[in-house]
Amino acid sequence: MHEEIQAYAKRLKLSWIKEHYREVEATSHEEFLLKLFEAEIQQREERRTNLLLNQATLPKVQGKPFDWSEVQIPAGMTRESLLNGEFIEQQENTIFYGGVGAGKTYLATLIGLNAIQKFGKSVKFYTVAGLVNRLLEANEKGTLSKVFKQIEKLDCLILDELGYIPLHKQGGELLFQVISMCYEAKSIIITTNLQFGQWNHVFGDPILTEAVIDRLIHHSHLVVFNGDSHRYKESLLKA
Repeated sequence: MHEEIQAYAKRLKLSWIKEHYREVEATSHEEFLLKLFEAEIQQREERRTNLLLNQATLPKVQGKPFDWSEVQIPAGMTRESLLNGEFIEQQENTIFYGGVGAGKTYLATLIGLNAIQKFGKSVKFYTVAGLVNRLLEANEKGTLSKVFKQIEKLDCLILDELGYIPLHKQGGELLFQVISMCYEAKSIIITTNLQFGQWNHVFGDPILTEAVIDRLIHHSHLVVFNGDSHRYKESLLKA
């Protein structure tokens, strides 16, 4: 009978039940069945969360509380709503603007983690340079549609460090395609050290730059980081 139970559980893809059903203690058939289902669902949710975390490629965080003291949140938003990614539900964008090391990437990562762990959202983190390089490589190999399909499945795309490296013409055009594809369909979080008026230094084409900004700022929230570099402050404290 044990072999038959395992065989049926395997056919039904009940992996936890297949291996552990003998460990469950209960005083009735109903309680036994309920505990089996609860454990199976919990295991499936944990596996899905781990898969989403692996796919997201988020930077590692230290687990310390985020310092909000020099972060300017727009009207209509709260710290809690931002951390919980409520804008993701509305397919809205969030742009984090501020100096290097002010905490933009850290906050974007915390939002991504919450979106996955609390709400089961699909998130992907790229540096802008990393995504553009991937798009250029896929374009050369003829696999660009595959990359686009992966992005289409996301709930939130995090693009880090816009403005650190100027993009070549083709790279800028491919990034624009991604932003257009996400427009009003999914959320983008962008971290940047450049004001909008300086974005032309990145894309190198005024018309393309205007088109990118137009799609990003519509349904968008601007979060300003006014502080100095946290890494610099910490290095001074350790000196």
